[in-house]
Amino acid sequence: MEDPQYSNQAPRNLGQTTNLTAGGRVPPQAVDLEEAVLGALLIDKNALAKVIDILHPDAFYKDQHKNIYRTITILFGDNQPVDILTVASELRKEGLIKKAGGESYLAQLSQKVSSGAHIEYHARIILQKHIQRELVRISSEIIESAFDETTDVLELLDNAEQKLFEVAQGNLKRNYESAEDLIRQAIDKIENISKQEGLSGVPSGFSALDRVTSGWQPSDLIILAARPGMGKTAFVLSMARNMAVEHQKKVAVFSLEMSSVQLITRIISSETGLSSEKLRKGDLTDREWNSLTSGVKDLEKAHLFIDDTPALSVFDLRAKVRRLASTQGLDLIIIDYLQLMTVGGSKTQGNREQEISTISRSLKSIAKELNVPVIALSQLSRAVETRSTSKRPQLSDLRESGAIEQDADIVSFIYRPQYYGIEEWEDGDPSENQAEIIIAKHRNGSLEDVRLRFIGELAKFADLDQGSTMMMESKMNDGGNDGFGGGGFPPSNDGYTNLPTPGLDGGDVPF
Repeated sequence: MEDPQYSNQAPRNLGQTTNLTAGGRVPPQAVDLEEAVLGALLIDKNALAKVIDILHPDAFYKDQHKNIYRTITILFGDNQPVDILTVASELRKEGLIKKAGGESYLAQLSQKVSSGAHIEYHARIILQKHIQRELVRISSEIIESAFDETTDVLELLDNAEQKLFEVAQGNLKRNYESAEDLIRQAIDKIENISKQEGLSGVPSGFSALDRVTSGWQPSDLIILAARPGMGKTAFVLSMARNMAVEHQKKVAVFSLEMSSVQLITRIISSETGLSSEKLRKGDLTDREWNSLTSGVKDLEKAHLFIDDTPALSVFDLRAKVRRLASTQGLDLIIIDYLQLMTVGGSKTQGNREQEISTISRSLKSIAKELNVPVIALSQLSRAVETRSTSKRPQLSDLRESGAIEQDADIVSFIYRPQYYGIEEWEDGDPSENQAEIIIAKHRNGSLEDVRLRFIGELAKFADLDQGSTMMMESKMNDGGNDGFGGGGFPPSNDGYTNLPTPGLDGGDVPF
């Protein structure tokens, strides 16, 4: 029996696949190995399990091989036996038996090999040839676009990187998916959710919030908006810490306002219970130094990536997260904050409102492409401050563009009555050291308000039932003084006074 070998020469009986490249060369292919793999699948019931995660129908060079393998995977998905008779029957049912070469060709394939030995190795060679063909196709498209004088260079570079990223991830785009495949995926997802106690997404670490969202969902764009001083950065840093430390998630934080060292110092403060003021001055007792060194051990092991590139463009962001996803893996992206981003590229984007619309659409596109949640902080307009009645933010307060509301899957606000000197919530409960996360838009869920504890001296958020204990521990570490004159949160002339705050309104507290 002839041992299958792959070749770059023109194969026998290629039919519709005899497509030459621009240089007159036959595209990379390994037809003999395709025949060997399909033959093994027809005679060995255990062989498919070894290659089902490696090969997809488009990886095959010959159209008839694509049809045969697609039919085999359909039978496998329906828990039906795979052999010459069942495959021929399914092909006949689909009207593809002639395109697949007929029953005689299936019989020929089954005689190519005597077992499924080495099928995984052969399958990987087939996949390599497929990737080579894709690279040839993509390169040809890039060359053609590069010669077009009307092409925007940065857009061309972005598209080229995106296509190469898809090949590298083995996630080549399909034109459609059948309802049967989608239903099976949905049922599998529901089963996985049931095993995870209802959390289908990335947990925030706040139990009350996670009950509403079931965790931040893959491919969702979440907008978190508030007026300056409400604690936007503090909230997302608290979440980033919870995700990376407690749930071992890989989180990327892009800070356009604060430096990476300032951000990590805040996280250290919340982790150790030492106030930011003490850490800034380095005025620590021996006991506090011990608390510092022991408290950061879990942080050092966390998969938390911080990028502090100023005026980050959408183009640069997409390139960075693609590389991070391919090299480190990525579970969630945080951007602080949206209005400080730029569009990038050489094309005129119009006014600022149109630019913000482009940025928000791009963020949603990144979330879908990488299948991870993207949380973007956003500013609110001054309309909140000018209202004489309630200071609670609403959707119409989103700054600069209504497109943010349209593109987002979730729009949420942070509201702290104490910031405005309001001592009670609407229901009469005291509002001291508390904040409310207002979910004003939830494309796939309910609209609810979630109250959390705000620990001002640590710039930290926590569940209501945890916050009191944390505040006691912080005051013990600070010798009974919260470092801010007992007010619970820093006055306007304290805190991170040297932080650059472009785009913020006057008198802003930097969190």
